[in-house]
Amino acid sequence: MSSSSKDRIRQVPPPPGGSKAASSYARFIPREELSSFAAWTPGSLNGEPTDLGVHKPVEPQRTPEEEQAELLQAARQGGYHDGYRDGLVALESFKQSFAAQATAQVGALVQSYGAQMDALQQQLATAVASAAVALARQVVRGEIAAQPAQVSKVAEEALETLLLSAKHITLRVHPDDHALVALGAAEVMEARGARLLADAAVTRGGCLVESDIGIIDASIETRWRRAAAALGSEAPWVAEGDQA
Repeated sequence: MSSSSKDRIRQVPPPPGGSKAASSYARFIPREELSSFAAWTPGSLNGEPTDLGVHKPVEPQRTPEEEQAELLQAARQGGYHDGYRDGLVALESFKQSFAAQATAQVGALVQSYGAQMDALQQQLATAVASAAVALARQVVRGEIAAQPAQVSKVAEEALETLLLSAKHITLRVHPDDHALVALGAAEVMEARGARLLADAAVTRGGCLVESDIGIIDASIETRWRRAAAALGSEAPWVAEGDQA
């Protein structure tokens, strides 16, 4: 009981003394004179909170249908979150796979484009070389026809290429070039002791020098093959369907 309650009890005037009523009154306090009271509990002495008669509301019991609905709602929420998370993972995996596939396709496309460009450049180079070779062939043939005496210079260069120690030298030229070489290269042939022979197997404009140590091939076919190789072509001197 609090100190304020004790003060109020002391202020109550005692009844007339010496009676049995006075003795009973000292032991009990009328209810109407008390402003508030509470039932004593053992926890009141050690500072623990006491129950002042306030009762907690009793929660209504849920029906099985309500519990089932609540479980179903929780399952739906869990499924939604799990599906959302799995969807994000699947989306990220798809993006990575798509990026890798696109990169591979672009790389293959670039590689294919590069191969096609290389092939096109090769074809273009071959076409240019073929055109240059065809043009050069016509120019050489025109020079041979216009200046047949040039064969004598070819014969002189071939004889000068031969070693000085060579013996038994023979110079073979086309029959149509025989007179021209005999006149134009007479001095060199005499100095090397070479004899001149007409050979129809030798194409006009060229010659062959034979000796005991080897052969100098100054035929028009061999010279042409070297010139065409410098242009990146292997076209022969006499093209298919063409006449020398």
